[in-house]
Amino acid sequence: MTEAYDPDKPWPTELRLKDKGKLLAVTFDNGESYEFSAEFLRVESPSAEVKGHGPGQEVTVAGKRNVSILSLEPVGNYAAKLFFSDNHSTGLYAWSSLLTMGRTRDEMWQAYLGKLEAEGKSRN
Repeated sequence: MTEAYDPDKPWPTELRLKDKGKLLAVTFDNGESYEFSAEFLRVESPSAEVKGHGPGQEVTVAGKRNVSILSLEPVGNYAAKLFFSDNHSTGLYAWSSLLTMGRTRDEMWQAYLGKLEAEGKSRN
């Protein structure tokens, strides 16, 4: 049985690594498409290492300017697992999360840069 198309839940039609793993391009079936830097995806990883196990346990990850994505693989029919050059591979990037990240990328990035500065940390 095939699920009915739901316009409120866009589905990725393509995930492509570009620029030697420095970028991940994601295209959705509603026409939206986004390019994410590997650094952005690494510092915003949905893993417990970054997000913690509950509110207030988030960690600001620094020093990932030169990280790249070595590979990716699908997880079921709902997410992708990314393998980064710093050996991080524990976050599962759900399709809905990638869509939200694409739609709010600029705000998320500015918030991240603000946290780095506030904590005296660097992207290098």
